[in-house]
Amino acid sequence: MLRFGLFGTGHWATVAHGAALATHPGARLAGVWGRDPAKAEALARRHDAPAFADVDALIDAVDAVAVALPPDVQAEIAVHAARAGRHLLLDKPLALTVDDADAVVAAAREAGVASIVFFTRRFLPPIAGFLAATAATGGWHGAQASILASIYQPGNPYEDSGWRRSHGGLWDLGPHALSMLVPVLGPVRQVAAMNAPRQTTHLLLGHDGGAASTVSLTLDSPPAATFSDVVFHGEQGRAAVPQGRWDPTEALGLALDQLLEQVHTGSRDHECDVRFGRDVVAVLAAAETAMAQGRTVTL
Repeated sequence: MLRFGLFGTGHWATVAHGAALATHPGARLAGVWGRDPAKAEALARRHDAPAFADVDALIDAVDAVAVALPPDVQAEIAVHAARAGRHLLLDKPLALTVDDADAVVAAAREAGVASIVFFTRRFLPPIAGFLAATAATGGWHGAQASILASIYQPGNPYEDSGWRRSHGGLWDLGPHALSMLVPVLGPVRQVAAMNAPRQTTHLLLGHDGGAASTVSLTLDSPPAATFSDVVFHGEQGRAAVPQGRWDPTEALGLALDQLLEQVHTGSRDHECDVRFGRDVVAVLAAAETAMAQGRTVTL
């Protein structure tokens, strides 16, 4: 059984990471650290685990870390944990700069640790199965992805998220879109972008092999206009990613299954490892450059 240290005490750490780690048969929640000690104590107590006041002390006490913190904080902790030989279960986006993402990749590679970045929709069985089958079919010319969310409403658990307010839907929702587009259309090689009302970002992406996709993202949609939709088009017609209400603990449980398999088999080649997380960060950073400079950025 792998001992996990949980870093984070917010909504996602509570409803996803904490709940999944406390119930997974191959994992034991061995401690919690948070920037607010009172919240860390409360979450730890809920799962009969100790709270830690020091990051390195928790890293020393476990075999793996699960992180549900702002991306810049996550990247720093991930580097420390990897250098200590701890396996990594991280959240998206991996970091907020390519340099920070590169540092995580380098630390994980040098230490030989297993890693998964929890791109939630990639670990939902209906979506994972759809993406695998669609990629195998081939012949896709492109896709349209729209994820228009509204978090600035009273009672929304992410309303006061500082990094989401600063970086918007591009960085919070962009990873979700890319995690579904790339497996089918291939890596992104060119990025163009522009801003629109309600903090909306529109992307035009050129993929390996010539396919192109468009992506629309915001966290500030009018509530009546919120929706999420990803549709591929090509020689076989149209294919839409399945919709539904999904249980995050089930998805995180599957991510844990796959991380544990890496640990037990010695494999370090997961499709959602820190290298893929780094590539997603590179696309998001390129989009920011494209908007700031009014040009297409080549990766």
